[in-house]
Amino acid sequence: MKRRNTPSKEAVLHLLVNTGKAMSRDAIEQKLEVEIDRATIYRVLNRFCEDGMVHKIVAEDGKQYFAVCIKCDEKQIPDNHFHFRCKNCETIECLPEAVQFSAPNGYNVESVNCVLTGICKDCS
Repeated sequence: MKRRNTPSKEAVLHLLVNTGKAMSRDAIEQKLEVEIDRATIYRVLNRFCEDGMVHKIVAEDGKQYFAVCIKCDEKQIPDNHFHFRCKNCETIECLPEAVQFSAPNGYNVESVNCVLTGICKDCS
């Protein structure tokens, strides 16, 4: 279904693309140059996820982060990839390695959400 383009969608997507890193809803709200309420931001982000424009990362603390992964679109990064969250600078980034795992017999894995936490290469 074709969705209508709105100033809210444009502002959120522009911010995510130009930031180049995963951001939480509250970080997006703080950095936006226009006033958009919390519910609208979540609605926009969830639609972006549904449309495959953005993917959602749930960190170990349960907080949701959203990222436009341009390399994912180019299939340089596999769909089921790890993410890394830096405890120092609090950024989350996509790591370019495929997740290697085996599930017990009888289990069919459809998606993977893996977040590694530590200190990133820029903060080391």
